[in-house]
Amino acid sequence: MNTMMIAELVYNAKFAVAFAGMGAAIGVGLVGAKSAEAVGRNPGAFGKVLTIGIIGMALAEAIAFYALFLGGQ
Repeated sequence: MNTMMIAELVYNAKFAVAFAGMGAAIGVGLVGAKSAEAVGRNPGAFGKVLTIGIIGMALAEAIAFYALFLGGQ
């Protein structure tokens, strides 16, 4: 492998991680906004909405970790 090919691989990996991080941030923001909206509409469902919101945020953040691990290879 020459240095140009290695530089292209590193460059592409950084973009993949950046886009995955951006997507995860947007996903977490949407989950948080919709959770707050749901609690505003029905305050009695706070516990259930909180649980589902935390699980949704964790799944959205997992995308960033997958990209970080796979982009580093």
